[in-house]
Amino acid sequence: VLAAWQRPYLNIFKHFRVEEWKRSAKEGDVAALTDTRMKGTIYRIRGSNPASSYLQLPRAGTQSLGLTGRYLYLLFRPLPHKHFLVHLDVTTEENQVVRISFSTLFKEFKSSGTWLQFPFVCGAASEGTARRGVPGAAAGAARWTCLVLDLPSVLALYLSRRYSHLRGVKLCCNLLVKNLCTSDLLFQPGVTFTKACLGDLSCRGVAPMPRELAFPVPKGQKWHDLYDYIRY
Repeated sequence: VLAAWQRPYLNIFKHFRVEEWKRSAKEGDVAALTDTRMKGTIYRIRGSNPASSYLQLPRAGTQSLGLTGRYLYLLFRPLPHKHFLVHLDVTTEENQVVRISFSTLFKEFKSSGTWLQFPFVCGAASEGTARRGVPGAAAGAARWTCLVLDLPSVLALYLSRRYSHLRGVKLCCNLLVKNLCTSDLLFQPGVTFTKACLGDLSCRGVAPMPRELAFPVPKGQKWHDLYDYIRY
């Protein structure tokens, strides 16, 4: 059961005050920028290789975030023509740490008892690779993306393990990141509160995106025409 302080969702960057760098760590070229289109602060992580620049939570590898929400939301945009890498360290009920990684560098899915590696195919990958669904560096037109990970399902499906909590996150270059969040609710972009109530979606644990996690949608435009929503 979600602890009260993590309900209904936990805005990780806000809660751990990322901008103060007391409970988070940064290495290499990591900058906080004001993005007018995103209407707020975003973090740009860039470098020549994924290990050279990163944003890490918590600061020390010996600590744990202790977040128990079922879904992890990562709001990000790959930098054009570059590879990116994201590591999530989760703890199982048997107290084993498993690393879940996503990257455009991985050519195929690989797994061991302690590491799951998922190739990431950018929504707007270059023509030739997109058709074949082949992973590769992000195209120039890579869009802002809401990546949703159902952590208990990923562990159960690939390792037959039971999920306990999110221990740590390491966002390596080359990325723009707006936010990170955990929740037991499945947030659907483009769904309004009225629509959720009318459609009885709340019974199924589906909810509209909270304002602080939402991507801005200009009047007259649709969310899905502007952004990508990927669920694992």
